[in-house]
Amino acid sequence: MLQQFSCIAQTSQAHASPEQAFLTDDSVEILRFAADALKLGMAAALVTLTEIRGGAPRPLGAQMAVREDGLYCGFVSGGCIESAAAFEALAVISSGQDRTVIYGEGSPWFDIVLPCGGGITLSIHKLRSAQPLLSVLNTLEQRRCAGLAYNPQSQTLRSLFPTRESGLNGADFEVRYRPRTRLVICGRSVEAQAAARVAQAAGYEVHLNDFRLPIPVQIDADTAVILLDHDLDRELPVLQAALAATPFYIGALGSRKTHGRRVQKLHELGWRAQDTDRIKAPIGIFPKARDANSLALSVLADVAAARLSGTAFS
Repeated sequence: MLQQFSCIAQTSQAHASPEQAFLTDDSVEILRFAADALKLGMAAALVTLTEIRGGAPRPLGAQMAVREDGLYCGFVSGGCIESAAAFEALAVISSGQDRTVIYGEGSPWFDIVLPCGGGITLSIHKLRSAQPLLSVLNTLEQRRCAGLAYNPQSQTLRSLFPTRESGLNGADFEVRYRPRTRLVICGRSVEAQAAARVAQAAGYEVHLNDFRLPIPVQIDADTAVILLDHDLDRELPVLQAALAATPFYIGALGSRKTHGRRVQKLHELGWRAQDTDRIKAPIGIFPKARDANSLALSVLADVAAARLSGTAFS
């Protein structure tokens, strides 16, 4: 993009060189990084992926935050154009004028060729206030969905309650944020311990419960309940609590024969077939995972797939 690079060249002496502050694609960390910069009296910009042509490694609404000192975090691609996007953001911070930039397919200028072969459009907004970001962070802390709406014509950003997935809504581009995935893993077993370790490594909020104490957190629409025990009677209170709530995933350890006994007990307690059909059993994405670590990978992959396919709005 010769035109864009020439703009950068004209003001390059006024800018620091872009440098990745830390590796993350977590929305909370990205928004917190930008909000903290503003609270420290530093200028900052928010870079948002607003259009995808062909393939792309990141979804619509993926974001980066860039500070005036050149430090940035977040991803809008697979890592191939983040530094270039940060340069553009520094130019926006310097000029005070938002801009839209195109990479890959659809760009009218000589451009970075994206490895995926597609094209992306980025909207870069100089942040004027931390309030919309803090509103999103506070709402997510309360385990509720949150959103931001960016209007390129007025160059404004506001918080909102999202009613759709990230994308264009009239003149605004809306980004939807979901609360952090919470996993309630129950069981007095090596399988439960292994699953908790893998889940923590994956960045989930993990609560491991061995049935000795009540579950200390709410089971909400962004929670998965995973039962990895070998005692059907011991798991029943947790399983009934899960069925009475709205978790996006309920899974239980055991063979089909074991699950048949589980379902029979639940029906005797008054639960209907449409309730017990919500339980994934045998748990996991591939059958006969006989060791704890393989089972943990199988279970967490199943949870991730269920989370990605979910469309309900909380």
